[in-house]
Amino acid sequence: MTWWARPVRRTRGAGARVLSVVTAVVTSGVLLATGACSAGGSERTTLNVFAAASLTESFGELEKVFERRHPDVDVRLNLAGSSKLGQQIAEGAPADVFASADTDTMDEVAGDMDGEPRTFATNRLTIAVPHDNPGGIESFADLAGGDVTVVVCQPQVPCGNATGELERITGTSLNPASEEQDVKDVLHKVVIGEADAGLVYATDVRSDGDKVREVRVPEAERALNRYPIAVSAYAEHPELAAEFRDLVLGKAGRDALAKAGFGAP
Repeated sequence: MTWWARPVRRTRGAGARVLSVVTAVVTSGVLLATGACSAGGSERTTLNVFAAASLTESFGELEKVFERRHPDVDVRLNLAGSSKLGQQIAEGAPADVFASADTDTMDEVAGDMDGEPRTFATNRLTIAVPHDNPGGIESFADLAGGDVTVVVCQPQVPCGNATGELERITGTSLNPASEEQDVKDVLHKVVIGEADAGLVYATDVRSDGDKVREVRVPEAERALNRYPIAVSAYAEHPELAAEFRDLVLGKAGRDALAKAGFGAP
């Protein structure tokens, strides 16, 4: 259980400060951290970055880059489904930066962001299957077979929304065995053999290529997810938050994202 209080909100385009209503929210799954002690005992500044689960590998790399540049800063990544993160932010979770896997979720928390979000990457759905491909999956249409165990994301999650769009584009209706909270959970079901196939992002197949292989879906190019990033209007460390955002948007971010398999914005 974690208690958090929403801090002072920064007004856009002005130097004034407007005190917001302070709210206390009880939730699980998010670490409230306003400071951390270094090995020498001195307090480090904590930067809370909320990021979609599909950004795990690339943002993990950028976390290290940022901390090398700022030895006195501890970047805390909160990685989960975008809709879950958006809900946490709406309830007052202490986010400094939010990177979503779709624009819809970012739009829902627009009032909690400072300035316009910036798109920094794209991603496409693909089919992940075990290397021996027990379901004999060769196309998206094959996922509709009654003897195939398919796992997808929940509809409210960006990867689930993209799955629904892909169903519409292809005219194929799926009957998934389960709907997971984020794309990493879908991939895990395939990795441990609980599913013949899972609809995940191309980046997820790349990160676990030793455990699964990809069955590409050409139509997925018409249902790309666009990833926006923004600084929270309630950021405790707005300057550092803006610097992390700019790191993602800059060369180091582009290189890390391309390495992970993301497309250009």
